[in-house]
Amino acid sequence: MNTQMKAKGPTRRSNDEELRKRLLARIPVTERRIEVAGVSTAVLEGGHGSPIVLLHGGIETGGVYWAPVMSRLAESHRLVIPDVPGLGESEPLGRLDDVAFAEWFAALLRLTCHEKPTLVSHSLDGSLAARFATQHGDLLRSLVLYGAPGIGAYRLPLGLLVTAIRFNVRPTDRNNARFADWAFLDPMRTRRRDPEWYDAFMAYGLSRGKTPHVKRTMRQLVKAGSKQIPDAELQGIEVPTTLLWGRRDRMAPLRIAELASSKFGWPLLVVEDVGHVPHIEDPEAFLRALSNELVEP
Repeated sequence: MNTQMKAKGPTRRSNDEELRKRLLARIPVTERRIEVAGVSTAVLEGGHGSPIVLLHGGIETGGVYWAPVMSRLAESHRLVIPDVPGLGESEPLGRLDDVAFAEWFAALLRLTCHEKPTLVSHSLDGSLAARFATQHGDLLRSLVLYGAPGIGAYRLPLGLLVTAIRFNVRPTDRNNARFADWAFLDPMRTRRRDPEWYDAFMAYGLSRGKTPHVKRTMRQLVKAGSKQIPDAELQGIEVPTTLLWGRRDRMAPLRIAELASSKFGWPLLVVEDVGHVPHIEDPEAFLRALSNELVEP
């Protein structure tokens, strides 16, 4: 029994390494590990120019899911793309909540960015980034909140909750596909853009989703990232802030962004005919929406 258990570990690890290489093939980034607030953190870096930090959402793969837009962004910007503790290839924290996240993320910015970056932060980690900006805006040049549910009143849709629980308890191809049905407006259309990359992405997410500390981190992140941030705190964000959303997002509906834009005066950029993950579903449309926010003031 012990021999079998030991044999599984290296096999899964080597498989994950191969999948990660496939996801990043021909993309001009390098990967390194750095100690950030006591956490061994995987960070992708590449490009030259003003810095952009791309922060992934609540997904087992970590930052590699930015791959469809990395090459274009690296043409004119320096990219910093970490895996949040406990996801991707970063080691876990004892507990991931808004306080622990802020400590880790502030340390990461100080270690990796010699000038203030634009932060583009997606989904559940977008919520944590918004709360971070209420206290640490001095570390940022600007902020793009992308499909972030915590900036308004939010209740996880029942069907999504059931899907998330199913996948967390029993990570299978079928349950992984059910999750993709929520994330993407049209998973098959998304796959047709690059079948090899999409299949590697799904396989890597499934593999990481079987890892105990990843399961635990995902549960903690759903709790922390879906919690509404009080309006009084959001009003205190002083760094220039923009919202970016998929028109047909089922995970975090567009009405959250529309109300926040009205309340706080934040510009709202909407990507048409996509769901929760426009940078994978339609990279060109995502980049067009984002482009004006990346121009130096």
